[in-house]
Amino acid sequence: MVEISFLLNGQTVRVSNIDPHTTVLSWLRQQGLIGSKEGCAEGECGACAVLLLRPDGQGSRLEAVNGCLLFLPSLAGQEVWTVEGLAQGDRLHPAQEAMLQGGSQCGYCTPGFVVSMAAEYYRKGRQGFDLEALSGNLCRCTGYRPIRDAALSLGEPPPSDPLARRLEQPAPPLGPVRYTAQRTYLRPTSLAELFQMQAEYPQARLLAGGTDLAVEANQRFVRAEALLDLSTLPELKTLRWEPAYVELGAGLTLSELERALQGRIPLLSAWFPLFASRLIRNRATLGGNLGTASPIGDGPPVLLALGAEVVLGGPSGERTLPLEAFFTGYRKTALVSGELIRAVRIPLPLAPLARFFKVAKRTLDDISTVAAAFALELEEGRVKRLRIGLGGVAPTPARAYQTEAFLLGKPWEERTVRAAAEVLRGEFQPISDHRGSAAYRRAMLGSLLLKFYQETQEVWV
Repeated sequence: MVEISFLLNGQTVRVSNIDPHTTVLSWLRQQGLIGSKEGCAEGECGACAVLLLRPDGQGSRLEAVNGCLLFLPSLAGQEVWTVEGLAQGDRLHPAQEAMLQGGSQCGYCTPGFVVSMAAEYYRKGRQGFDLEALSGNLCRCTGYRPIRDAALSLGEPPPSDPLARRLEQPAPPLGPVRYTAQRTYLRPTSLAELFQMQAEYPQARLLAGGTDLAVEANQRFVRAEALLDLSTLPELKTLRWEPAYVELGAGLTLSELERALQGRIPLLSAWFPLFASRLIRNRATLGGNLGTASPIGDGPPVLLALGAEVVLGGPSGERTLPLEAFFTGYRKTALVSGELIRAVRIPLPLAPLARFFKVAKRTLDDISTVAAAFALELEEGRVKRLRIGLGGVAPTPARAYQTEAFLLGKPWEERTVRAAAEVLRGEFQPISDHRGSAAYRRAMLGSLLLKFYQETQEVWV
């Protein structure tokens, strides 16, 4: 394929001879669409936000995503809007009009806020305006109150609104892509096709949401011979409830999981709002979060506490591993050449008492100093089953096996838990870094176990 095409603000665009690592943000600004800004190049400020049309039942939905983390070829066959495309001729979009009433200050962040506001404005079935939709947008003038007021002033889209009418129709199906310009971008539409492409390009980097890989490209100038986009593989989009487990496809974005699960796995529901921002969750996938094998990721501790398994797929078939066996070292996994994470399985029934705690310098949109997830089942006041998943205290995400064993069969009471907290503090040898000292991390481990006890005490007593 010598070119890709997509709809930009309602007009067909054809692109050729552009390196696949070029971001949507960079390309937009080269075209003179400079409403999208670069503030961080890692998805933390939202100044680059654009709208993507995504499938949603019989119709479609608009999702705000970071243009700085979106490689241009991934737009092939899609529909995208920038802040410039929201107005209708000389008539401003309601989100733009609302921001003019005191919400815009220096103006740098304004286009990104408008885009995120527009995504929420068109969200089907909303009751009022969910301010969490703006969680990924940063205002350096610290003017959030007038921005909040602008958002809360928005009503419902009128029936004649062109974008509202567009959402009544399905998003276009995305087909395969093979685009080469200096390097190669590949988008297979089945696992069989993916494995063939991997054999052809053994050094290709797998691309899911791109929220990690694009940061490497932006800030470290990492370039791959080929990018293998997993976003259109139906085998990675499963969500199945079985008697013994629930299977979550590795290619589902965190926003898709949040909507589909509807709170049925409370520990995941506690984690979702603390994972980055809505802009990031609209792209980040469960499989990508695990595949990076980061020791400070929040997803692995939650899934470790849930007793999750990973389903690994390759040309010769599938195999299943307990999640704790998947992480083999710092940023290393049990994946062999040609394999990928196809799904995550969470055993049922779920532990009745569960909590997730994240210790970070900021409550939202920050990397954990320590992350801890607990899942507990009691029988006659004694610990029948307990899993503790941790992040930020070892070279890999980890289970607190010694502490779990210490508490097994013991009464769930303060004296016992305080003793267990001492065991937990001594079970790991964390490092000191700019997020926190080793001593602080050990202290947090014990404190979080005690916090879990206090919260569950209120529930079951």
